[in-house]
This record gives sequence, structure tokens and C-alpha cells, in this order.
Amino acid sequence: MYPRAFDYVAPSTLDEALGAVGEASKVLAGGMSLIPLMKTRLFSPPVVVDITRIPGLGQITDQGKYISVPALVTHATTASDSLIAEHGAALSRAAQVTGDVQVRNRGTTCGSLAHSDVAADQPAAVIALGGKMIARSASGSREIQASEFCIDALTSALEPDEILVEIQLPKMGPGEASAYDKLGRRGGHSDYAVAGAAAWVKKSNGAVEDARVGLTGVGTKPSLALGVANALVGTDGSDQAVKAAAEHALEDVTVLEDLYGSVEYKSHLAKVFVARALRQALDAV
Repeated sequence: MYPRAFDYVAPSTLDEALGAVGEASKVLAGGMSLIPLMKTRLFSPPVVVDITRIPGLGQITDQGKYISVPALVTHATTASDSLIAEHGAALSRAAQVTGDVQVRNRGTTCGSLAHSDVAADQPAAVIALGGKMIARSASGSREIQASEFCIDALTSALEPDEILVEIQLPKMGPGEASAYDKLGRRGGHSDYAVAGAAAWVKKSNGAVEDARVGLTGVGTKPSLALGVANALVGTDGSDQAVKAAAEHALEDVTVLEDLYGSVEYKSHLAKVFVARALRQALDAV
């Protein structure tokens, strides 16, 4: 199918882009999600604002206290970047298993977060890593915690006049590590997650001092699994402790049955992959 008619705006500066976005517009970065939805007419925005010509938004940088991932950084760049590998292994892995080669070369990490698909890989990783989302509008900027960014299926915390211009990832310290693992819809690691989990842990003096787990694929949005972290903190991080913590994976999560699994199947997978991500992160400390 072809999309309905729309106006196309291609600003050359961020200020121009911020002046063009609004209630009736959609932002185009990679287009890997937006264009298929427009072609099937599930989305029919009257205005498309193409930000791909704006300079300075395509490079990952070390900003001292955090790693900056701007709006036009592709999945492929995130997957191969040495700073992300060092300070956000969960996001590096999530980007590596996002879609196929074409999607990774065109799609963007910020675009994946802004799209807020229920089964996207990278939102779970950014949630587990404690990332901050920087939203800009013509009137200013604001910070949104990654755990509060995905509101519902295909619904983020962005206002209609805002653009997600940057993800800020805290830098890793001593005793910290992260990991991501999932089952993809085609039985492996490609495609959207039937169930997936990202984990970040901090160990000190042989005990788990802090932890965060991001869950994707099973509920209405990528979400923070608070119950898992609460159960794991203070333990020795043993296999038994990890298994017990993973039993809390679905607290405050409404599991959705779909073409790829029943509620029972996806509930089981959620616990399996939470445990796997936690074990991988703990083993990497």
C-alpha cells in the first residue's frame, strides 16, 4: 500500500525542526518503524519532519559523567561503539540483535525509544542502565527517566512538540556490569522479542549492592522490573538467588497473549530471560 498524502519538511537545523513539530506531525529519523506504519495507513500524519539532514546528531561521545547517544545514532553504530560496549554492554547487545542488517544500518536508537514498541530490544536496555532521555521543544528541554519514558504500546512520554534529541547513559563504575538476552520471534535473536530482559548489577564485598532489570516483549510496554531488583539486592548473586529473584519478573506486568505465545508461555520466558540476563551481568562483574 501507499501512505496517504502528507507534507514533508526537511529542516537543516534543530531549531528549524523544533519549530516544525507539533500535534499533526511525526519525526522521521531512520524511518524503519514510521514508514511501514504509514504505508499500511495505521499512522497517517499530515506532516513528516525529516531530521536526517541536521548535523551533529550522529556521533556517540563521552561527556564525562555520562555517554551521549544523540538522535541520529544508528543501531549499527550503537552495536559497534567501544564506549557503549564499555559502559552499556546491555545496550550494545540489544542493538546487535535489533532487526536485520538493513534495519540496523538505517534505524536509530533514539527512534526505537521514541517508537516505544512493546517488544523492542533497546528500551529495555536503556531502562536497566538507568538512562535519561533528553526531550527538546521550542520552549526548552527536559529530562525523562528511561523507566518512565514508555507509557503504553507505541506511546512514549514525549509531548507532540518535542523531539528526543539524546539518550544519556551513566558511566560504569567498579563492580558494575550489564547484559541483555531474549528469544526473538523467529526462534533466535533476530526480530522483535517474544520475551527479553536487560540487567544491570553492582556488587561490593561479595554481595549485590544494587540492580535494575528492564523487561520487554511480554507486557504493554518495556518496563522496569522493580520486584526482581528488590529480591536480588543484598544476596550473594548465586544461581539460587538469581532464580528466586527472577520469580518476581512479572510483578505489576499484565502479560499479553499474541501470535507468538500464550500468557503462560510468555510468563515462563520472562522469568527465564531475566535469570539469564542477571547471570550474564553478574558473571561479567
